[in-house]
Amino acid sequence: MALPLLPTALVGSYAQPEWLIDRKKLAGCFPPRTRQKELWRIPEEFLEEAWDDATIYAIHEQERAGLDIITDGEMRRESYSNRFATALSGVDMDNHGTALDRSGEPVPVPRVVGEISRRHAVQVRDVEFLRTHASPGKAIKITVPGPFTMSQQAQDDYYGDPEALALAYAGAVNAEIRDLFAAGADVVQLDEPYMQARPDKARAYGLKALARALQGIEGTTALHICFGYAHLIHERPEGYSFLPELAASEVQQISIETAQSKLDTSVLEKLPGKTIILGVLDLSTHEVEKPDEVAARIRRALPHVPAERVIVAPDCGLKYLPRDVAFGKMRAMAEGAAIVRAELA
Repeated sequence: MALPLLPTALVGSYAQPEWLIDRKKLAGCFPPRTRQKELWRIPEEFLEEAWDDATIYAIHEQERAGLDIITDGEMRRESYSNRFATALSGVDMDNHGTALDRSGEPVPVPRVVGEISRRHAVQVRDVEFLRTHASPGKAIKITVPGPFTMSQQAQDDYYGDPEALALAYAGAVNAEIRDLFAAGADVVQLDEPYMQARPDKARAYGLKALARALQGIEGTTALHICFGYAHLIHERPEGYSFLPELAASEVQQISIETAQSKLDTSVLEKLPGKTIILGVLDLSTHEVEKPDEVAARIRRALPHVPAERVIVAPDCGLKYLPRDVAFGKMRAMAEGAAIVRAELA
């Protein structure tokens, strides 16, 4: 689909409504790796309808703010990864395992007790619903957790080999991506924050898992690596521990945080040929940026990557922000991109 110069998009998630999920409980724990259905305020028999309604709202808010690429806002998820990871075969859903979160804290995780494979398509209806409710002609994007990250968020009681586990997850992700494109997705994004958190393991076998996940895929793919939700991870390093390694990967778009960390954008030169999903919203604060601030953050990148290869986005997901703040930041992002777009024209 035709997009303007400097198109705008979310990284994935939008702020979920308070009527849908207990946001205080959600914010008070690490992102769930197992299912935590007690977080939902809606009785289970009405939950699917509630997710649909919240998704329609998230789509509408993105379009009202002026975004060019629309997501479903991840309204159906307790976290970015657990909905997909717990839908796979080979996982004991009754007896969870334990693994260290990226902050070093032990958290409940899926326990792998058999061969990881996909029972059925997990998010195809999500894409079909998004396509139905987004305005005609709008590009749409869906996100899936990456295989390396899921392998780090699991207790392996079956494979006994971290690379084999990651590759098994990659096979399931590959099958899902194929179905998501067939269902009408324009972009499929893989979320791989643990590549940044655990770069040595990412070099050892994470890139191999990414290659397996993308094997034979012909649609536009994106990769999100990040420093963690700003709500939970407050300190930002000065630069990425894992980035140039992605230059040779098959993924076309790579999401980079620059706002909160005030990243030296010269690092973007290490990703020649890649489209940069440029993070320009600081999610550590509820202060809504002015469009001029957003424009200045976009300009910082342009000496290092052509504007034709930039998508303007938040640093990370908007999941933990109050809805009015999330919308204000999103609209400022669209208006800031419009300022720079006009300058370049």
